[in-house]
Amino acid sequence: MRPDTESTIESVARRHLALALESDLAPDALDLDADMAGDYGLTSLNKVLFLMSACDEAAVSLARFTEPDVAAMATLRDVTTALARHVGEVD
Repeated sequence: MRPDTESTIESVARRHLALALESDLAPDALDLDADMAGDYGLTSLNKVLFLMSACDEAAVSLARFTEPDVAAMATLRDVTTALARHVGEVD
């Protein structure tokens, strides 16, 4: 994966998480390694909505991820890494 692609994916994930949190946190203020549920209060429903919107913008099919994959995405870094693995794949 090219570094510029990874940076773009991180930016997309940060922006969509900030929107899902419905808080005053700026996307660049989000800690990549913070637990999204424990530290930021992200609910299961908002996690799914966040992932759907981030996948849409990153052009990654949400169908690429199993329920255990989604459950394992506890941090923003987990999400960024997962999305980056599937960028450019064709369904």
